[in-house]
Amino acid sequence: MADPFQFELVAPEKLLVSEPVDQVVVPGTEGYFAVLKGHAPQMSTLRPGVVEVQRGGDTELIFVRGGFADVGPDGLTILAEQAMPLSELDAATLAQEVQNAQEDVNDAPDPVAKAAAEMRLNQLQEVQAAKAAA
Repeated sequence: MADPFQFELVAPEKLLVSEPVDQVVVPGTEGYFAVLKGHAPQMSTLRPGVVEVQRGGDTELIFVRGGFADVGPDGLTILAEQAMPLSELDAATLAQEVQNAQEDVNDAPDPVAKAAAEMRLNQLQEVQAAKAAA
């Protein structure tokens, strides 16, 4: 089992997690990355996705919509634009988000905007698949 390190996940409305954990998998903009105790210092922006928090053999899944992750000598801090346990994420709300993202793809005025909208759509579909599997 990995040595625990301090993890905090903060959303505008509340502090969701502040405790020692074994591992956290973070949805960085460049892809998912795992953080263990002693991880090299790193900062990353977040994309919509699922943060996997592992502690004592249990895994908690938390949906985040954007923000920042800061890995430092004291642990990992995530400042999320929005965050909630995946179990509390309403499937109908998520389906509406996916539909809105699809409309953004269809209405994109240029290739750059279309590529950004497609990336967001893919990220939301990934969250939707994780919610269905949970």
